[in-house]
Amino acid sequence: MPTEIKIPAVGESITEVTIAKWLKKDGEAVKRDEVIAELESDKATFELPAEADGVLKIRVAEGETIGIGTVIADLSGEAGAPAAPAPAAAAAPAPTADPLSQGEENPQASDLAGYGGTPADRPGGSPGAPVATPAASGGAVEMRIPTVGESITEVTIAKWLKKDGEAVKRDEVIAELESDKATFELPAEADGVLRHAAQEGETIGIGALIARIESGAGATAAAPAPPAAPALAVPLAQAPAAGAVATYATGVPSPAAGKILDEKGVAAADVAGSGRDGRITKEDAQNAQARPVAPAPPAPAAVAAPAAAPPTAPAGSRGQRRERMSNLRKTVARRLVAVKNETAMLTTFNEVNMQPIMDLRTKFKDKFKEKNGVGLGFMSFFTKAVCVALKEWPAVNAQIDGTDLVYNDFCDISIAVSAPKGLVVPVIRNAEQLSFDGIEKEVVRLAGLARDNKLTIEQMTGGTFTITNGGIFGSMLSTPIINAPQSAILGMHNIIQRPVAENGQVVIRPMMYLALSYDHRIIDGRESVSFLVRVKELLEDPTRLLLGV
Repeated sequence: MPTEIKIPAVGESITEVTIAKWLKKDGEAVKRDEVIAELESDKATFELPAEADGVLKIRVAEGETIGIGTVIADLSGEAGAPAAPAPAAAAAPAPTADPLSQGEENPQASDLAGYGGTPADRPGGSPGAPVATPAASGGAVEMRIPTVGESITEVTIAKWLKKDGEAVKRDEVIAELESDKATFELPAEADGVLRHAAQEGETIGIGALIARIESGAGATAAAPAPPAAPALAVPLAQAPAAGAVATYATGVPSPAAGKILDEKGVAAADVAGSGRDGRITKEDAQNAQARPVAPAPPAPAAVAAPAAAPPTAPAGSRGQRRERMSNLRKTVARRLVAVKNETAMLTTFNEVNMQPIMDLRTKFKDKFKEKNGVGLGFMSFFTKAVCVALKEWPAVNAQIDGTDLVYNDFCDISIAVSAPKGLVVPVIRNAEQLSFDGIEKEVVRLAGLARDNKLTIEQMTGGTFTITNGGIFGSMLSTPIINAPQSAILGMHNIIQRPVAENGQVVIRPMMYLALSYDHRIIDGRESVSFLVRVKELLEDPTRLLLGV
């Protein structure tokens, strides 16, 4: 009776997948656990292994989108015959029971050095004894995606820091994981040889298998390799790494990589695959360069004739580059659109004479840094001024929760920071209780974590008011978007020497525009304008901040 192959459940929120590519043809004989197709959802790409030996009968065409549980192919049992008599299999290396390592020999013949013992000490017996595979000896440690936060159900493998087949030490960071809120480091759980079970850029759920670490026997599974097998007909650019065996996947791009190569006009034969078995990954495709076209030999006399004809195409490159949005960028985009649609957002403006603060900084910045070990910047003045104004106008420090208004008697100030992977907003807790040097130290610490992509979820949640400084990039005026569920955000801008009137005289002063965007459902016009005027008053006379008046 034929074996039906159905689309397996690949994630809680995934209800349908697309057959990106059939790796085996209709009527072709396949082996159990051999990958026969690649499935693509809106979140990741998956490999579909055969559930038994047999002849493949394809029911659903490549490119079709179908639901979970749908039958896409049959495997008829009579094709198991070509599987040859059992004794002959003894001549080949014993296959690993781990389906993720089928068709792949251990390329690390010298990984014994990572074990740290003599041959007699290794699991599997005395020197010279055949070494058991990880599945047979139980020497492989499975690494799964850990729980990284209550609301996080999946993460993306942002970057593998250790290559497949590389020796790793316990607690050594092997990969960076990226969620829609933060980036996390994944440490190795044991000493041994790393085997990737998921590709870089792939999105997988919490608890999913991401890698195996082969210790002891697993690290030496490369035993005596058979004499060099006849090379497969694979172009040189697609040849697998030294020691690896060419398979059906060698030189074959993943669906995402295939799209990028098509857009670039680069042939797969011109790209070296760095994935498992020589597969071309998305990163390989992004780094691929089109083969330069050989310059055509100059035409003899025809070129010299019509020299005055204008060029038909514009000079210079007109290339395009397409990249998938990161989870962080998707979340930022979704939340900003939600804020625009779900709040009654309004912006009010004012301007501040920054001369008093600049004079104060010039006078005390050296002594301040010498005493506190940190520079005296503008952010501490703005944070202190905001905290004072929030105490006087508590609605600006409130937020809506269903049908309730939640007023906060503390000031957790969020500071918008432009990190390498996008905008993040770490929080200075209880800023109203911090001194100037305490605020400056927190700003420096959090900004450093943001630049290194090491902020935790706890460090970015729970703020009550946000300050963003577009002036460091040259912005003169803007309308910042509220950082939900907060009700207001203060935008700082660049400082420009402008003529202003003082005591009936026109003088030049360093002026900055301030913008307060607020949710009109909570904050009335009187409160928003009065709040911003109070901030202006405190900044233009910073001694008020020191005296608390």
